[in-house]
Amino acid sequence: MDTHPHYGFCQGQGLDQGVTPVNGKAIDYPSDHQVPEHSHPTAQLIHAVQGVMVVATGDSRWIVPPTRGLWMPADTRHRLRMVGDVKVRTVYIRPDASEHLPTACCVVGVSPLLRELILAAIKVQQPYAPDSRDGRLMSLLLDEVAVLPHLPLCLPQPSDPELLALCETLLAAPDDDSTLSGWAAQLGVDARTIQRRFARQTGMTFGQWRQQARLITALEQLAGGAKVIDVALNLGYNSPSAFATMFKRQFGTTPSAYFR
Repeated sequence: MDTHPHYGFCQGQGLDQGVTPVNGKAIDYPSDHQVPEHSHPTAQLIHAVQGVMVVATGDSRWIVPPTRGLWMPADTRHRLRMVGDVKVRTVYIRPDASEHLPTACCVVGVSPLLRELILAAIKVQQPYAPDSRDGRLMSLLLDEVAVLPHLPLCLPQPSDPELLALCETLLAAPDDDSTLSGWAAQLGVDARTIQRRFARQTGMTFGQWRQQARLITALEQLAGGAKVIDVALNLGYNSPSAFATMFKRQFGTTPSAYFR
C-alpha cells in the first residue's frame, strides 16, 4: 500500500486535479501520522474504513470516526492527524460535477451504499467515459453525496485571542469544571460579555462549546482504546452512566457501541 503523504501523492499524480468529475484514492497511515496543511483544487470526501482522523482547518476542528466522513470543499486548507492505524478511502470531486454538493466543511454520515461506492470508485481506471458503467457508478456516488446527513462533530475555534486561550485550556483539561463566572473573573470581563462573544464567534454558548469539546475528546480517547470508565473520569463526569447518558443523547448510541 502506498504510504506517501496523502497531499504529496495526490498533487504529484494529479488525482485531485479534476481531470474527470470523480476520482478515488486509498492510502493507509500509521498511528499518530500527521499530514501537514494543504488544499486541493477539487472537493474531497474523506472517509476512513478503520481508525479515526482529527481534521483541522483555520477555524474549526473535526473528529471523523469510521462510518462517518468529512466533506471538504475545494481549495480549503486543512491538516490531519491519525488516531490509531487509519485506512483512508477518499474521493475527489470536481466542483462542477454536481449542482448539489455541500458548500461548507461538515462531518457526514456514510451509508453502507456510499461506502461501497467509495470503495468501487477507488478501483475505477481513469479516465472513464460518462456513459460507461464506471461513469454511471460515479454518477450514483454524486447522487448519494447530495443527500449526506450532516452530523454535529465540529468544534469551531474563536478568533478572539482571549477566548481562544480559554478554549485551548478547556481542550487540554476537559475535566475542568470552572464556571463561566469564574472565567469572566479571570479575564476581567462580565460573564454576559463572554457569552455574547462565544455566541458571535462560535455559534454556541460557553456550555455548549465545552460539552462539544468533551464529546470530541471522548471520541478520540475511545478510538485510541481507552475504557469508557476512564474516559468518563478524564472528562470530569462523576460516573460512567452520566457520561453514557450524555453521549447517547448526542450520538444515538452508547460509547461502548459507537465503534462497533
